[in-house]
Amino acid sequence: MNTSKSPAGGKLRLLAVHAHPDDEASKGAATMASYAAAGVEVMVATCTGGERGDIQNPALINAPHPARDMGGARRLEMAKAAEILGIQQQWLGFTDSGLPEGEPLPPLPANCFALKPLEIAAAPLVRLVRRFRPHVIISYDENGGYPHPDHIMAHKVAVEAFHAAGDPEKYPGTGEAWEPSKLYYDRAFNPQRFRALHFALEEAGLASPYAERLAAWLEADSEGHTPVAGPHATTTQIDCGDYFETRDDALRAHATQVDPEGFFFAVSPHMQRKVWPWEDYSLIESRVPTTLPENDLFAGLR
Repeated sequence: MNTSKSPAGGKLRLLAVHAHPDDEASKGAATMASYAAAGVEVMVATCTGGERGDIQNPALINAPHPARDMGGARRLEMAKAAEILGIQQQWLGFTDSGLPEGEPLPPLPANCFALKPLEIAAAPLVRLVRRFRPHVIISYDENGGYPHPDHIMAHKVAVEAFHAAGDPEKYPGTGEAWEPSKLYYDRAFNPQRFRALHFALEEAGLASPYAERLAAWLEADSEGHTPVAGPHATTTQIDCGDYFETRDDALRAHATQVDPEGFFFAVSPHMQRKVWPWEDYSLIESRVPTTLPENDLFAGLR
């Protein structure tokens, strides 16, 4: 049954928790666009303003607006991306922690998102969950998808909100309790996907942008073993290939952060649809009965 309504008759609602503006466009964007087009209410919670991001697009190295006000530029980019995806978006209001580099790593800046006590960092998200009342929450895994301090904190606050928002004793003053039904971790960096695309490109006689990444993943130890797989297997694949162009347009909207000739656009949407027309997720917790594997984040809720 393909319907955007829950058993209670109201609209289904999906909340994706992301660390920075642009993360929503590179992780799960086609899924969100497909559900929004089907009538599901979709919202992105953006934890920080991305103020400490560097310009990644060579064409904008000398652009005056991001040089003067990166946070302001990224707000405009986020608004454009949300419009392209057909989704709602809410800022949680925290300051970007930046990505520390060097040996040893420098300390994180004072008052940044990653250094906030969990109960402070999670409170705005609990408030949003209680207001928006999502049935499903999507977040990153314990490693943040990749180990950026803001991604790791985004994971922590999403898990905290999933468990706490339904308890009226917790986070008083943030609205009436609401218990989300399902929690997923995004698998945008699923090695199986990159492997499938890599070999399909090689078979077609095309250069693969994934060779270096796969070499690291597939590097065997002295006994011939490959690295241990991630802690969460794919349980759920959303067939959203028709929205790959929408995803790419949303990603290009984050012009300061994305090179339009770069890695994300190295394989055509057509080729991706042929080889891997899904976006992948791990179901971490469900308060409704469901059967794995799934092809719908709202399985058990329709």
